[in-house]
Amino acid sequence: MHLDFDRCYRAVSSKDSRFDGQFFTAVRTTGIYCRPSCPAITPKPGNVVFMPTAAAAQHSGFRACRRCLPDAAPGSPQWNIRSDLAARSMRLISDGVVERGGVEALGAAVGYSTRQLTRVLTAELGAGPLALARAHRAHTARLLIQTTRMPMSDIAFAAGFASIRQFNDTIRAVFAVTPTRMREESERKPDVPVVTGTVSLRLPYRAPLDATWFEWFLSAHAVPGVESWADGTYTRSLRLPHGHATASIRLLPGFARAELSLSDMRDLAPAVARLRHLLDLDADPAAVDEALAADSRLAEAVSKTAGIRVPGNVDGAELLLRTMIGQQISLAAASTHTARLVDALGEPIDQSTVTRLFPTAEAIAVRGREVLTGPARRIDSIVGAAEALASGRLDLHCGRAAHEVRADLLALPGIGPWTADYVTMRLLADPDILLSKDLVVRQGAAVLGIDLAESDRWKPWRSYLSMHLWRVALNRRKAR
Repeated sequence: MHLDFDRCYRAVSSKDSRFDGQFFTAVRTTGIYCRPSCPAITPKPGNVVFMPTAAAAQHSGFRACRRCLPDAAPGSPQWNIRSDLAARSMRLISDGVVERGGVEALGAAVGYSTRQLTRVLTAELGAGPLALARAHRAHTARLLIQTTRMPMSDIAFAAGFASIRQFNDTIRAVFAVTPTRMREESERKPDVPVVTGTVSLRLPYRAPLDATWFEWFLSAHAVPGVESWADGTYTRSLRLPHGHATASIRLLPGFARAELSLSDMRDLAPAVARLRHLLDLDADPAAVDEALAADSRLAEAVSKTAGIRVPGNVDGAELLLRTMIGQQISLAAASTHTARLVDALGEPIDQSTVTRLFPTAEAIAVRGREVLTGPARRIDSIVGAAEALASGRLDLHCGRAAHEVRADLLALPGIGPWTADYVTMRLLADPDILLSKDLVVRQGAAVLGIDLAESDRWKPWRSYLSMHLWRVALNRRKAR
């Protein structure tokens, strides 16, 4: 991952927050690494080395700055723009795959041997999978230390450490402070809530962010029982590797406030990664808007909806099955059909706002025909997809390559190009999928006089182009 020194140094000199998370500044004279926007005095060029990841800085012996908290920066948009082995591995590491199954599980998910995987990641990112996972564990531990009253021993194992000693040594090495001291310092800060039974987090993003787009998308697609939208807050249930959770999210200037209630604290990191993915919080909106607004036909739409995001997902199987249920029917009808399925087959949870988890693929494969209504061919397609997911013939996770996911989806009966493109875009946060088969997108293109057959000029941001065209068409409908 090549980092241009002069470009990086200019970003650091100007304290440009747009580059936070895209690279890290390691200062030889202090032994500390920072985010580019750190308010500290800009170091001399001769004392600086730039790192592609926090793990690379830690692996080289640098400690995290306690002033700018570089591990809390938004994630790099590179992991969505790129589809190579390093990018796909980083998505899975963020989801906690190494903590759950080791480097072997990561290698199996991306189709590489552990030796080859380690070699590629070290060359590309400056650290191997174990070092990258260690940085991920340290970040999770810091969140738990600062936002919960959990005993340190419980935090150590919830964050994925193998022992208390490993936990203590890592926190000291990464943050130059003991876990106990870190908690004491956080409790003196009035803006850091410490909550019993829940975790309250600030999920940062790069401004701007068009919150009204998410307000429409999340509220219009909400399925009773699994999701709710009320007074600017989106709440939903989550099925996670070790249990379930509920999450409430509110978009605020500069960050999303997330309140998480987890049945197993080991699921904190996967929950955070999936919420960030759902809201596309690691995007680089300045780069997207600049590229799209260069076309005069799009300039007005981009200026009105600066920072529009591409909604992701929290579960690949749920995404596919909900998309198939909603094919060729209205949003209201899709919500009704899906809510009926959730009520019949979803696992109950003890919560007031959302009461069930989305049904598993196994449950839909066995009992879907009892609950689903509509044309027999449509029901057969949905149940067939559930059977493929339940058997493992179809594997939908964020570490796969886009062309492989699309090919696997198209091989299933009842799935056409629109469904395959839509699911692939949201599953992988792929920024460059044009929904050219979507009726609403085509209507938006007609309004602006855009020929979708000539879309190469908007690479690699065609997913965001789809969102803009979608919104243009929806706004036109409202105005009538």
